[in-house]
Amino acid sequence: MTEEVKEAEKLGIFARIGLFYRQVVSELTKVVWPTRKQLTTYTAVVLVFVSFIIAVVSLLDLVLTKIVFWIFG
Repeated sequence: MTEEVKEAEKLGIFARIGLFYRQVVSELTKVVWPTRKQLTTYTAVVLVFVSFIIAVVSLLDLVLTKIVFWIFG
């Protein structure tokens, strides 16, 4: 075990919660957040892609439904 894990096991429940919170905040400061323009672009790309996939799946569903009704009447 690492020394940090051994120290964390010796701490009480509230000290471990505090340690966890400090580590989460420390990691969040390392995150590179997108700008508003990047976020808008990413959102638009996702919406267009999802719309395209919905159209493809709907078309396949329509075609397969027609084939099944043609076969089984």
